[in-house]
Amino acid sequence: MLIEGYNSGPLVAGEPLVDRPGFWSNHLWGPCCRDAGAEPEWFGDDGADVDAMSDLLMDPERWPVFRMPVENGYEAVVVYRNLVGDYGVDYMFTHPSWSSAQQIASWDGDLHGDTLMWRELIRIVDSPSSIAEGIEDPAARLLLLLPLLTDHALSDEAVATLTAALIAVGASQDTAPTTAQHLLEHSAGSAWHDPTWGSPLSGSSGPPSPTVSGVLARLGIT
Repeated sequence: MLIEGYNSGPLVAGEPLVDRPGFWSNHLWGPCCRDAGAEPEWFGDDGADVDAMSDLLMDPERWPVFRMPVENGYEAVVVYRNLVGDYGVDYMFTHPSWSSAQQIASWDGDLHGDTLMWRELIRIVDSPSSIAEGIEDPAARLLLLLPLLTDHALSDEAVATLTAALIAVGASQDTAPTTAQHLLEHSAGSAWHDPTWGSPLSGSSGPPSPTVSGVLARLGIT
């Protein structure tokens, strides 16, 4: 697999893994609910499944890539960067007209880079493109990008939407609402990025102009 401008390691298609037991515990525990005392059961998993999936996700010989095609040729991409000594998860967007992928954030114990507002996250979730390979299921799309959510003004339906997504991927109906609440409390409690920093999507590396319109607007996904 090739991602233009991202040649860090042995990339492989990771999409089939989202349907495997233990995936969502691995993907969401660290960035989203590490401080909430989360257990595998929150996501319908058990400890053995989580350990087995962790071995797959963190294999330095195979870096799973999760693609979410969006309308007009855009693609949101999540890459498990399994570089020895520099493990993390990279979040980026691609488009056929770009010479290279535009990385917007990374997680390596803490989230660095740009974040998404709830309305931006839902925009991606609700705008799949069936003409490209990747994940179209809205629940999986929502949960894959959830670590990027940092929003202090969530919509009234956010808890219900996230609860439904968790149930769709195997979480218990009894515990999913509480799990959703924990995940959203994390997003509201995280530090919002400095609005004076320029976005890497605009070619900026320093603090030039305000970025109040959001990542997707700067990408042209409106």
